[in-house]
Amino acid sequence: MKTIVITGASSGIGQETALVLTKQGFNVLGVARSEANFNRAKERILSENPNAKITFFVADLMQQREVVRVAGEINQYLNEKCNGELYALINNAGCVRSWYMTTEEGYEQQFALNHLAGFLLTYKLLPALVKANGRVIMTGSQSHKGIKVRWDDVMLSRGYNPLTAYKQSKLCNMLFAKGLNDRYANKGIRAYVVDPGLVKTDIGNKDTGSLVSFIWSLRKKHGVSPAVPAKTYAYLCGQEVAPEGLYYYLCKEKKYSKQVTKENADRLFELSERLCDIRYGEVK
Repeated sequence: MKTIVITGASSGIGQETALVLTKQGFNVLGVARSEANFNRAKERILSENPNAKITFFVADLMQQREVVRVAGEINQYLNEKCNGELYALINNAGCVRSWYMTTEEGYEQQFALNHLAGFLLTYKLLPALVKANGRVIMTGSQSHKGIKVRWDDVMLSRGYNPLTAYKQSKLCNMLFAKGLNDRYANKGIRAYVVDPGLVKTDIGNKDTGSLVSFIWSLRKKHGVSPAVPAKTYAYLCGQEVAPEGLYYYLCKEKKYSKQVTKENADRLFELSERLCDIRYGEVK
């Protein structure tokens, strides 16, 4: 049985994707921010699929020490029960903020969770992914278009705009996926970004101000069920031969920003390595 890790698996897109993948016969390891959240998610998944193979881990991926800790727990599980192999990692956890907020490392929270958490977790799980010729999937957004990375102030500490910060983090998802493909395609790794479209989730209602929460509540009324984008993650995981392409929407390739270049991907990789105090390098 192939194993897939999903972050942000206790609600929204992550939970629906976990449900779909268990129905396809995958062993799913979910990461949730609290035990209460994962208990509700697990109960719902098992109610719809009593045969689901689902295990949850608790971590606040906003903090790098938590990413490192849960990665250790996941690697231990993989070594003990999965021959040290990880078929896919879905970096889905994300957030929206209304004002400038930082992690304990001093990093802007949207950049930290939407990009750095997945960057660090992928690094920690990379040997298991390489062993399985695995796939790495990021949850992206159409909003990555029409913006550039603010290289001179990547945390946007000067004149902070929360929407700009969110868009930049989604461009970073694209650049990270490209960087992974450039570095590890020869090791059997394939990386993708899924554009879920406008989805009825609570991402804009969590830890946001009243105005952002109100606007999001109005917008999400026009969104689709999380079950719709879940099909694209299932498609990318379910193909026996890894699909080509980088950016997917409704199970089809989609055009992406011209900012997604090797130069920008390399620059982001180097910056992210410094911020996470790691070095990807060669994987044996």
